[in-house]
Amino acid sequence: MNKQGNTYTIIYIVVLVLVVGAALAATSISLRPRQQANADADKMRQILASVLITPAPAEVIPTFEATVSRRFIVDAEGAEVAGDAFAVNVAEQSKLPSAERLLPVYECRLADGSVKYVLPVYGAGLWGPIWGYVALDADGSTIYGAYFAHQGETPGLGAEIEKPAFSSQFEGKQLFKGAHFLPVAVVKAGRKPAGDEDYVDGVSGGTITSKGVGAMLSDCLAPYEAYLSTLRK
Repeated sequence: MNKQGNTYTIIYIVVLVLVVGAALAATSISLRPRQQANADADKMRQILASVLITPAPAEVIPTFEATVSRRFIVDAEGAEVAGDAFAVNVAEQSKLPSAERLLPVYECRLADGSVKYVLPVYGAGLWGPIWGYVALDADGSTIYGAYFAHQGETPGLGAEIEKPAFSSQFEGKQLFKGAHFLPVAVVKAGRKPAGDEDYVDGVSGGTITSKGVGAMLSDCLAPYEAYLSTLRK
């Protein structure tokens, strides 16, 4: 075959593309278990962060297994349903009507013997998704800790939601006022919400992201009202 001809060039390119594509596909498949393991470990780290535990990277999995005594799913009526909470895609569930969602719960037992309940939340910021975990005391109302993260919020502005200076404000806030369920509001510093709900200051310069956190808490925690009410009893 004439190596200077167009036919040779086309065949060479096609073969090269097939070989490189096959190699990339094989590499991706072989690395998938490791990528999933890393993603799972990061999720465990975030859940632990909500109960104020920050283990070294190598200790995340054993610490998670020692801390999370039970993980389960409830529905909007507060009843447990079959399935693994860790496998629930919260992003997909957040798109469904509240009554149809699978609601993961992580029951944690801390070193002092206290029990906390961690609930995942997911929403939208200015530039992309935001998410997090809210840990509650055994009374089903008092926030013990919180962790928030984002995909692409502006550094120094909306991205500040992942800093302790923001998340630590939630500690001690209440989700219930008497018999009424009122998720914590996120408001501009120096202001108060119109209602009686507890509130925290939003991020300075990150108004849209702050509003996104408030909307995320309202949308994702409200479906847990029935379950949290059982804890209060």
